[in-house]
Amino acid sequence: MLTGGTGAIGQAIARRLAATPGYEVVLLARHEGRAKRVVAALQRATANPRIRFELVDVSLRGPIDALAERWQEPVHVLINNAAVTPRARCETQEGIETQFATNVLGYFRLTQALTPHLVRSAPARVVNVASYWAGGLDLDDLEFKRRKYHNDAAYRQSKQANRMTTVAFAERLTIRGVSVNACHPGDVNSVLSNNLGFGGHETPEQGAKTPAWLATSDVGGVAAGRYFERQREVICPFVRDREATEALYAACESY
Repeated sequence: MLTGGTGAIGQAIARRLAATPGYEVVLLARHEGRAKRVVAALQRATANPRIRFELVDVSLRGPIDALAERWQEPVHVLINNAAVTPRARCETQEGIETQFATNVLGYFRLTQALTPHLVRSAPARVVNVASYWAGGLDLDDLEFKRRKYHNDAAYRQSKQANRMTTVAFAERLTIRGVSVNACHPGDVNSVLSNNLGFGGHETPEQGAKTPAWLATSDVGGVAAGRYFERQREVICPFVRDREATEALYAACESY
């Protein structure tokens, strides 16, 4: 199960997974027309008919909970990949700043909602697509209500949060047979990177390599609460602050 599967990196991740023998791929997408086109293209490219989509806006709690309630199949792998970088501050229908709602709460809520399915499917794993472009987390102003909003600052904060909540979930789920890890996907030219002012020098296929590797390799099933770049573990400085990590987890849970 993959969020953000119609984007540049997401499509490349889905293509790698669908080309791996034995994998069924479910894209979680917001726009039906685009999802249909992407699924059809992936099926042609991989000769794997077991690719489909579910309509879910991961920036909102309601659609996530509805997916978890109606889901009847195993979930062996969840890849949280969906992210947005709006240039002006905006809010979701729930009144939450959009980057925090999508990039952070989307990962958090989906992992929580699907935990029963992941545990029943164990051994299972969660892969959080984070970034090396991370930092500046303000636990007292997660939604940029006090600070002046800048999409780069909001994005960096969200990616730091992804890396921290990865550790918090790993501590809770590893014992239940679910590994949780995070990674940087690569510098890919995409709508997201363009909104941040970057072009990106890597192809989507290069960007998909590490997330797909964590989703399918033995390493991704054994490692817990780790952060990877280019298929190598990198020590994450953010998770050394255990108090802040738990405070962030509690803050996300309060929404």
